[in-house]
Amino acid sequence: LYLKRLLVGGFEKVFEIGRNFRNEGIDHNHNPEFTMLEAYWAYADYQDMAKLVEELLSGLVLHLFGSYQVPYQGRVLDFTPPFKRISFVEALKEKAGLPFDPLDLERLRIFADAHHPELAHVPSYKLLDKLFSIYVEPELQNPTFVFDFPLVISPLAKRHREKPGLTERWDLYAGGMELAPAYSELNDPLDQRERFLEQARRRREGDEEAPEPDEDFLLALEYGMPPAAGLGLGIDRLAMLLTDQPSLRDVLLFPLMKPKREAQGEAWEGT
Repeated sequence: LYLKRLLVGGFEKVFEIGRNFRNEGIDHNHNPEFTMLEAYWAYADYQDMAKLVEELLSGLVLHLFGSYQVPYQGRVLDFTPPFKRISFVEALKEKAGLPFDPLDLERLRIFADAHHPELAHVPSYKLLDKLFSIYVEPELQNPTFVFDFPLVISPLAKRHREKPGLTERWDLYAGGMELAPAYSELNDPLDQRERFLEQARRRREGDEEAPEPDEDFLLALEYGMPPAAGLGLGIDRLAMLLTDQPSLRDVLLFPLMKPKREAQGEAWEGT
């Protein structure tokens, strides 16, 4: 949100490569501390950003490998442009075998309760993301843009200009994991306030991951932010993919690890 304030201040192209911290779990492609390229481009949209990222990554691969082929965990990933493009809603509907629109959250809840009882604690709106990670994400090996995410899981993205209930957002996947999200950035302060208030309501109802409204950012939007595209590219995951490593721990200098005694205790329990 801080870099977007620079757009309000008149900077039309800004980027930063920096360390980020999130209070989340650890697995082979998640770590609480990570490096990200964050960029914003005024007077562009998510389609423009897709072209830029496609050119950036395919050019990087060609420079490193001499071709668009990347060996990764027993597969060969093809970064030849243009990258494949699919729809979030259509991909989830097809891969999960849903006989209804996934945006119908009541029916999606019934489906999840019947087929994935382990998701019983997940709020209904988050089921879209959870089910996508189960049914679709593992199959996205070659670089693929997943376009037009639902509004309920995209609080900072502009509403789609033609498709109600969706946003102008894509996520880029490769090697079965997300590498980067990008948006046509929401610059309507009234719409953004409504979405922040909805997040606050969810927080009051027990969703601890829902953030509090950022009044300083809302004030900046009221001054006027130009239409813009935004990107967040995970540098660690990209390094993991390009160096054919199975885990983020293999590309981080000081990955977060379990305490030695705890790890040893788990090892003893498994014997």
